[in-house]
Amino acid sequence: MLLALPFPNISPEIFAFDIGGFHLALRWYALAYIAGLVLGWRYILLLIARPKLWHKVPMTKKQVEDLMTWMVLGVILGGRLGYVIFYDPATYLAAPLRILKVWEGGMSFHGGFAGVVAGVVLFAWKNKLPMLSVGDVVAVVSPLGLLFGRLANFIKPELWGRPTDLPWAVSFPDPRAQICPPDWVGACLRHPSQLYEAGLEGLVLGLVLSWLVWRRGWLKAPGRIIGVFLLGYGLSRWLVEYFRQPDAQFTSPDNPIGYIYMFAGTGVTMGQLLSLPMIIIGLWMLLKIRAQP
Repeated sequence: MLLALPFPNISPEIFAFDIGGFHLALRWYALAYIAGLVLGWRYILLLIARPKLWHKVPMTKKQVEDLMTWMVLGVILGGRLGYVIFYDPATYLAAPLRILKVWEGGMSFHGGFAGVVAGVVLFAWKNKLPMLSVGDVVAVVSPLGLLFGRLANFIKPELWGRPTDLPWAVSFPDPRAQICPPDWVGACLRHPSQLYEAGLEGLVLGLVLSWLVWRRGWLKAPGRIIGVFLLGYGLSRWLVEYFRQPDAQFTSPDNPIGYIYMFAGTGVTMGQLLSLPMIIIGLWMLLKIRAQP
């Protein structure tokens, strides 16, 4: 008999109540976004309060508050549009009003990342601030949002892993997660890939970035922290894609792994394909930008 970790009995809703026929609830998913943004805001305030970390502190406390507004818009708009464009354009083209129904699910990290980049560029340009330094502080705090977001993915549950018989395999309650390939023997247990991502993209990457900021002084070389974030996230996501269940839009009986491209006998998923530019740009920035004396 295979060993397995039972899925924790955690409701996706922290609390809920009905008013006038409407169901109102606070979900862990929403709380993850709120926690990531609030803690990110406080962390940025801590960074700009330490002039020794910088050659020149890039913004004021008031500007940090304005920046968070741009980040919220970037994450929500970019994440939603990214999912629509990258993962399921046909469905939403057939019913465009469904794009507005964000409560039904469907957010893309890479889309949210593009939205945040656009927000940083516009915010820095509008306020005449050093763009790379603003981007550095956003990169430092981003793993906080990734950590909470991936934990919320696990609680929901969604974005589970591929079937496995490892001792820490999890039996997810969603009926779709209990459908394994025809040749699979035994219970359909899966990798807790959400927790893999929380550990790599959130905890490990966050600790590395903070160490470089506080111990190595990398904020004094604008753009280097951005490079580490891009490279670190891209490599982490590329690795976890080998354990994560592919997106349903790209799977079929002839392509159960969900590869969208074959290269040198190895398949590439959509998540890997979207992470590849991050890896290349991050590596280029680290090679290009040197520590300033």
